[in-house]
Amino acid sequence: MKNFNPVWDQIFSQRSPSFYPFDNVVSFVFRNFPTNKPKNQINILEVGCGGGNNLLFAAREGFNVYGIDGSKKALQFAHNQFQSAGLKGNFILGDFTKLPYDSGFFDIVIDRCSIACVNKESAIKTFKQIHRVLGPKGKFFFNSYSDLHTSCVMGKQLSNGITSEITQGSLVGNGDLSFYSQNELLDYFSDFWNIKEMKLKKIEEVFSDKNDLHAEWEIILEKHG
Repeated sequence: MKNFNPVWDQIFSQRSPSFYPFDNVVSFVFRNFPTNKPKNQINILEVGCGGGNNLLFAAREGFNVYGIDGSKKALQFAHNQFQSAGLKGNFILGDFTKLPYDSGFFDIVIDRCSIACVNKESAIKTFKQIHRVLGPKGKFFFNSYSDLHTSCVMGKQLSNGITSEITQGSLVGNGDLSFYSQNELLDYFSDFWNIKEMKLKKIEEVFSDKNDLHAEWEIILEKHG
């Protein structure tokens, strides 16, 4: 697939994904799922679902869950997790920029640092696809990396917005990544979304001579309508 970095199949071959969801995803889902219909009628999509840990939590809560990822290894793990738990999950091997779902089908879409793995042009296409597949007032959780991150500063900036050859910081070994400034995110989202929350979280490593900074965005977006 054009937009998939094969480093992720290698990563998932070397280590098993987590069984546990990310706490920010749990918080987002519980605060933003629609309360005007039963959970078993609420559709949640994770773009870049990896091994399915976030969706496993959502399925246990009674939501309908869908995941798309470019890694066969990750999706095999996701299938196995759901089968072992006796839960239903809908997983597709595919490209973020061409989401194979009907318009308006989802109530919630989650991205936990997966769109960061594609270049800026592909990210913009993905945002448009997410907007299309969300229903009116649907919510999108965009969690990605800030350009203040040490791994951005200590990498090579390419013309397509990707940072490669990362030599320092918490993201070494995660392949080529995109990092975002506040201004470019406002430019991407201001016209077609209601920005409900926009947080920049920073964690600095102080017990080291490197003083690495981990900086990431947590943005909650609502589709107009």
